[in-house]
Amino acid sequence: MNTPNRKKTLLINIAFVGSLIGILFFLFKAPEITTPKLPHDDDHNRFFAMKKKAAGKICVECHTPEETEEIHKDAAPNTNRCLFCHRRD
Repeated sequence: MNTPNRKKTLLINIAFVGSLIGILFFLFKAPEITTPKLPHDDDHNRFFAMKKKAAGKICVECHTPEETEEIHKDAAPNTNRCLFCHRRD
């Protein structure tokens, strides 16, 4: 009966499905994870139970800002954000 409305609905549905396919394609083509993991050793085990910001403040007890600056020249300048880049699994 209302062919213009049905045609419009069909076009909207096709656009929606096309958008979903595009988003899924984009997500599956994402690069692999390259962020280094936090080591599982006696020195770092306590950080796995903490929140990220709290753990980052304690990192400087062992890793001085000069040491981390030398190791990670392209790391974030804020030394309290260690777990922003180093991921916990």
